[in-house]
Amino acid sequence: MNPLKHLGRRLLTGYSLAFFVFLYLPIGLIFVYSFNANPLNMMIWSDVTLDWYRSIFGLSTRLGENALYIESTDQLLAAVRTSLGVALVTTTVSTLVGTLTALALARFRFRLQGFYRMLLFMPMLMPDVVLGIALLIFFVNAGIPLGRVSIIIGHCTFLISYVFIVVSARLAGMDTRLEEASADLGASPWTTFRRITLPQILPGVIGGALLAFIISMDDLVITYFISGVDSTTLPVFIYGMIRRGIKPEINAIATLLILASLLIAALGLYLRNRKPSGSSHG
Repeated sequence: MNPLKHLGRRLLTGYSLAFFVFLYLPIGLIFVYSFNANPLNMMIWSDVTLDWYRSIFGLSTRLGENALYIESTDQLLAAVRTSLGVALVTTTVSTLVGTLTALALARFRFRLQGFYRMLLFMPMLMPDVVLGIALLIFFVNAGIPLGRVSIIIGHCTFLISYVFIVVSARLAGMDTRLEEASADLGASPWTTFRRITLPQILPGVIGGALLAFIISMDDLVITYFISGVDSTTLPVFIYGMIRRGIKPEINAIATLLILASLLIAALGLYLRNRKPSGSSHG
C-alpha cells in the first residue's frame, strides 16, 4: 500500500474519532454527573446516587433538604405537560400538512413548482434566532397573544418542512406502477391512495411525525421568543434553571431528555429506512 495513502487514511480515522469524542463527550459527562451525590459542586465526585432523579419527581431523597434544588416539582411537571401538549398538536398538524404537500408536489405539475419547493426548505435553512424574532414581531403586530397557540404556530412553520422532506424521500423511492395498475383495474383515486399509496409511504409519514415530535420537544431558541408567561416548555424551564446556576437536577433532566430523544429518533430512522412491504413483489 502507498505509504502516503496509508498515512492519509490513519489521519482521517484519527480526525473522525477526535470529532466524535469532542461532539459526544459533553453529553457523556452530563450522564455521568447525573449520578454524582455531591450537592454543592457537581465537578467533585463524592458518591453514586439516584437522588437527583427522585427529586425530579418529588420523591424523598436521602440527601435531605440540600437536594431540593428544584423550586417546585409542580412547575417542572407543568412544563413537561406543556411540551407534550404542544408537541402532540404540532406533530399532528405538521404531519398532515407536510404529507399532503409532498404528495401534491410529487404527483402534480404546476407553475413555480421549483420556487414553491425552495420556500419549503427556507424555514430549515433560516437561523433559529431570525425565525424566532420574525415570529415574535408577527404575533405582536397581528395581536396574537403569546402562549401555547403561538408556540404551536411557530413550531409548525418549520416542522412542516421536516415532514415534507422525509415523506418526499419516501415518495421518490416508491414504484408508481402500482398506482397506475390500480387505476387501470378501475379503482377510484381515493381507493388507490388508501390501499396502495398510503401503505407505501406510511413508514415515512410515521418517521416524519416522530422527527417533528422530538424537535418540537427539544426546541429552545424559537420557543423562548414566542412563549408566554404561563406556557413554559421543558427546554425553556431548564434554561431558566441554568441561568440561576448549574444544579444537580439539571443533569438528570437532561439525561432523561436525551434518552427519550435517542429512542424516538432511532424509531423514526428505522421507519424511515424500512422498505415498503410490497417492494419484494415485482
